Amino acid sequence: MTHFLTKASLAALLALCTIPATVSTAAAAGPQTNFVVEAQYHRPIRGCSPMQAVRKARDFGLRDARITRMSPRVVVVAGRERRGWDRITFANVRGCPLIRR
Repeated sequence: MTHFLTKASLAALLALCTIPATVSTAAAAGPQTNFVVEAQYHRPIRGCSPMQAVRKARDFGLRDARITRMSPRVVVVAGRERRGWDRITFANVRGCPLIRR
Protein backbone atom coordinates (compact mmCIF):
# COMPACT_ATOMS: atom_id res chain seq x y z
CA MET A 1 0.00 0.00 0.00
CA THR A 2 2.84 2.39 0.74
CA HIS A 3 4.34 1.78 -2.74
CA PHE A 4 1.04 2.70 -4.34
CA LEU A 5 0.75 5.93 -2.33
CA THR A 6 4.37 6.84 -3.09
CA LYS A 7 3.93 6.31 -6.84
CA ALA A 8 0.59 8.13 -6.90
CA SER A 9 1.98 11.15 -5.03
CA LEU A 10 5.06 11.26 -7.28
CA ALA A 11 2.84 11.17 -10.37
CA ALA A 12 0.65 13.97 -8.99
CA LEU A 13 3.73 16.05 -8.14
CA LEU A 14 5.15 15.62 -11.64
CA ALA A 15 1.82 16.52 -13.22
CA LEU A 16 1.58 19.71 -11.17
CA CYS A 17 5.18 20.70 -11.95
CA THR A 18 4.73 20.39 -15.70
CA ILE A 19 1.67 22.66 -15.94
CA PRO A 20 3.51 25.96 -15.23
CA ALA A 21 6.38 24.94 -17.52
CA THR A 22 4.09 24.47 -20.52
CA VAL A 23 2.23 27.73 -19.89
CA SER A 24 5.43 29.80 -19.75
CA THR A 25 6.77 28.18 -22.92
CA ALA A 26 3.55 28.90 -24.81
CA ALA A 27 3.54 32.49 -23.59
CA ALA A 28 7.15 32.98 -24.68
CA ALA A 29 6.34 31.96 -28.25
CA GLY A 30 4.62 35.23 -29.02
CA PRO A 31 2.67 36.27 -32.13
CA GLN A 32 5.70 36.22 -34.47
CA THR A 33 6.01 32.44 -34.23
CA ASN A 34 2.36 32.07 -35.25
CA PHE A 35 3.01 34.18 -38.35
CA VAL A 36 5.98 32.04 -39.34
CA VAL A 37 3.98 28.83 -38.96
CA GLU A 38 1.10 30.24 -41.03
CA ALA A 39 3.47 31.39 -43.76
CA GLN A 40 4.95 27.92 -44.01
CA TYR A 41 1.57 26.33 -44.56
CA HIS A 42 0.36 28.91 -47.08
CA ARG A 43 3.38 28.61 -49.37
CA PRO A 44 4.67 25.05 -49.57
CA ILE A 45 8.14 24.28 -50.86
CA ARG A 46 7.69 23.23 -54.47
CA GLY A 47 9.85 21.36 -56.88
CA CYS A 48 10.18 21.99 -60.57
CA SER A 49 7.01 23.58 -61.90
CA PRO A 50 5.83 22.52 -65.37
CA MET A 51 6.06 26.08 -66.69
CA GLN A 52 9.64 26.41 -65.46
CA ALA A 53 10.62 23.10 -67.08
CA VAL A 54 9.12 24.14 -70.44
CA ARG A 55 10.88 27.52 -70.20
CA LYS A 56 14.23 25.85 -69.54
CA ALA A 57 13.67 23.39 -72.39
CA ARG A 58 13.00 26.30 -74.75
CA ASP A 59 16.21 27.92 -73.53
CA PHE A 60 18.03 24.69 -74.45
CA GLY A 61 16.66 24.96 -78.00
CA LEU A 62 13.46 22.88 -78.05
CA ARG A 63 10.60 24.28 -80.08
CA ASP A 64 6.98 23.37 -79.38
CA ALA A 65 8.07 22.06 -75.96
CA ARG A 66 5.46 20.30 -73.82
CA ILE A 67 5.43 18.08 -70.75
CA THR A 68 5.21 14.39 -71.60
CA ARG A 69 5.73 12.86 -68.16
CA MET A 70 5.82 14.20 -64.63
CA SER A 71 6.59 12.11 -61.57
CA PRO A 72 7.75 12.92 -58.04
CA ARG A 73 11.35 12.55 -59.24
CA VAL A 74 11.52 13.73 -62.85
CA VAL A 75 9.84 16.04 -65.35
CA VAL A 76 10.22 15.03 -69.01
CA VAL A 77 9.76 17.70 -71.68
CA ALA A 78 9.57 16.77 -75.38
CA GLY A 79 9.75 18.98 -78.43
CA ARG A 80 11.40 19.58 -81.79
CA GLU A 81 14.97 20.47 -82.37
CA ARG A 82 16.86 21.21 -85.59
CA ARG A 83 17.54 17.49 -86.11
CA GLY A 84 14.07 16.24 -85.20
CA TRP A 85 12.22 15.21 -82.06
CA ASP A 86 14.11 15.34 -78.78
CA ARG A 87 13.33 15.16 -75.09
CA ILE A 88 14.95 16.61 -71.99
CA THR A 89 14.67 15.21 -68.47
CA PHE A 90 14.78 17.54 -65.47
CA ALA A 91 14.90 16.64 -61.78
CA ASN A 92 11.72 17.52 -59.91
CA VAL A 93 13.46 19.73 -57.35
CA ARG A 94 13.81 23.47 -56.98
CA GLY A 95 15.59 25.00 -59.95
CA CYS A 96 14.86 22.13 -62.40
CA PRO A 97 18.42 20.82 -62.84
CA LEU A 98 19.09 18.94 -66.08
CA ILE A 99 19.43 15.17 -65.72
CA ARG A 100 19.49 13.87 -69.28
CA ARG A 101 19.22 15.27 -72.74
